[in-house]
Amino acid sequence: MNELLYNTLTNEYLTFVKDPKNIVKIREIRKLLSNIESIKTGLTECEVVKETNLYRLLHYKPTKEQNYKYPLLIVYALINKSYIFDLQQNKSWISKLLEQGINVYLLDWKSPSKLDKYTSIDDYVNLFIYDCIEIIKDIETTDQVSLQGYCMGATMCLMYTTLYQKNVRNLTTIAPVVDSEKDTTVIKNMAQHMDIDKVLSYHDNFPYELLYSLYASLKPFKQGVNKYLTLFNNLEDESFVQNFLRIEKWLYDTPPIAGETFRQWIKDIYQKNLFAKNKMIVGDNKINLSKIKVPLLNLVADADHLVSPGCSIPLNDLVSSTDKSMMNFPTGHVGLIASGYSQKNVVPRVGKWILSH
Repeated sequence: MNELLYNTLTNEYLTFVKDPKNIVKIREIRKLLSNIESIKTGLTECEVVKETNLYRLLHYKPTKEQNYKYPLLIVYALINKSYIFDLQQNKSWISKLLEQGINVYLLDWKSPSKLDKYTSIDDYVNLFIYDCIEIIKDIETTDQVSLQGYCMGATMCLMYTTLYQKNVRNLTTIAPVVDSEKDTTVIKNMAQHMDIDKVLSYHDNFPYELLYSLYASLKPFKQGVNKYLTLFNNLEDESFVQNFLRIEKWLYDTPPIAGETFRQWIKDIYQKNLFAKNKMIVGDNKINLSKIKVPLLNLVADADHLVSPGCSIPLNDLVSSTDKSMMNFPTGHVGLIASGYSQKNVVPRVGKWILSH
């Protein structure tokens, strides 16, 4: 670095941190961040219908008369935590669906232990999702559910639907991982060159530290200096601060992923693209997307840096549904479900589609 530039930046930094007003704000930010675990999320009232070592099935209390016959099961991804769907009152995907009279269940994944390292995609699809849907059918006295998945959860919902289509009234996929050959993200590039067998020879499950480092590396400036500078500049805005802290808590709340599940995810989906080629084996079954005939709504975020739009869009051509739609939104992966924009523009349209199907 040019010596003059270095000295200039150093002097500006020293001037900034020595300013008494700035010192007070920096101390306040440190205090806020040190207490981030106390921030409340997932405030919408619900009951735990079933709990195992790897998941909880949650049922949310209706907030208005239910005017849709079929219950909705939301299947979250295995990465981070599902409370991103219920971050705070004015940014809650779940509460917005409840307001539309939809009966909402959520499959909330728990962190796998070392004993769960052999848990596979087969277990997640043919045991966990399957069991939860059977439980919901019994509770609600219905033969079908409306199914909705986010990211990795959407991909697993697609797998389930190819195998148990008679149980699915309609399917909503939110930023699904489908055709990895058309994925241009850094994640795809890293996964393509990952020696997952070697990684898992050192670890029982894929470590949360590696996951967080991977996601932090995607936008290092935005996820580093820039976001804290933005917090500094908006410290007097209580609404901004509370939203920032909830998102920050969620970003750091990264669980490990069961070793065998992640091994197949990397090899079959990102490295061999077997899912899009209808050649992926889950349990004893080959997953064939062309078997899907239920009504489909596919949501795509145009600015998604975790799952390229091009990775999700091909789904509509791979299924056999005659009633299929795709909605594109000018937002990112998280903004699609947990932002003010989502509350105004995404969830109302999704709810309307569900109610009409």
